[in-house]
Amino acid sequence: MNIKNCRNCGKMFNYITGPIVCPNCREAVEAKFQEVKQYIRDHKGVGIAEVSEACSVDAAQIRQWLRDDRLEVTEDSALMLNCEGCGAPIRSGRFCDRCKTNMANTFGSILNANKPKTEFKRPEKDSPKMRFLDQ
Repeated sequence: MNIKNCRNCGKMFNYITGPIVCPNCREAVEAKFQEVKQYIRDHKGVGIAEVSEACSVDAAQIRQWLRDDRLEVTEDSALMLNCEGCGAPIRSGRFCDRCKTNMANTFGSILNANKPKTEFKRPEKDSPKMRFLDQ
């Protein structure tokens, strides 16, 4: 049994996986997430500061939900993030589509470069063939 103290309230709980928060705090954070999500839907074009104030949620938490792809905003919204690769504005996640493609190509080329090269050799015409033994 793996027992830890909750990072939010300090209570002890049986830790399995994920963030180190107790089930009660996890439910409270999820309820706040749903409230923020509904507020953004109802008030198009709002900024992070306004959402933070209206829903009593830390602005860093809202940014984290955007980075984790839990929230995605519309094109005209003031809630925009910057790509960690090139700095381009993005709606959610950590990287823009161009940087994701570049990373995928780079990783693919690295994997292909490290593969052992095997060559297929054709058997010669005079090579021994399968033989059967008489009983």
